[in-house]
Amino acid sequence: MAKRSPQTVRMLFVGNSFTARNDVPGMLAQLALASDGTGTRIEHRLIQRGGASLRMHLNKGEVATAMRDSRYDYVVLQEQSTLPIKNPIRMHESVREFDALIRAARSRTVLYLTWARLEAAPDAQQRIADAYTSIGREINAIVVPAGLAWRAFLARHKTPVLHDADKSHPTLAGSYLAACAFHATLFGGSPPGEPRVAEKLDSAHRAALRQTATNVAKPFAAT
Repeated sequence: MAKRSPQTVRMLFVGNSFTARNDVPGMLAQLALASDGTGTRIEHRLIQRGGASLRMHLNKGEVATAMRDSRYDYVVLQEQSTLPIKNPIRMHESVREFDALIRAARSRTVLYLTWARLEAAPDAQQRIADAYTSIGREINAIVVPAGLAWRAFLARHKTPVLHDADKSHPTLAGSYLAACAFHATLFGGSPPGEPRVAEKLDSAHRAALRQTATNVAKPFAAT
């Protein structure tokens, strides 16, 4: 029997360093495609700027141009990390405007639910989650619960650490967990591939991170 060619999915990521650090889109692409060519081939583009909010991206217009120039299956939106806490109303306004553009381009909106800073208030992660999931329900977007996977992992494991030294950005393990959450939400099942950079992580740690992402993502699975 001839080997079936992998499905190709095109994704546009919009955000800032929380997406760019450790190349989350690239890690997702390597998780999704096995070395024998089975799985899902992800073609991806990242539009990012350090500290950028979705409003900044809307005003700049680069994302709208990208969607006019190319067809994407998914457009991933990552809000500035603290704005869902400080001003969820503004975040929701920006997401709605983006969703209208994304729908017009015949793509699907994906929301990248990120994590709270290491020394944030105890309710910070839940407030971030509430901001993302409420607008996600309103516009029928896919929500990738990376921040909730972080919370679940940190509740049970001391290593590997997920926050970098600045207590905000992700370590390699943190980004790997986020990428695993993307795969589990969008495609389900165990990722067939493994990012080359993930070889720097202990195999037992990788297994724990994958399993956490799988467990947390189940209620958020794309339909």
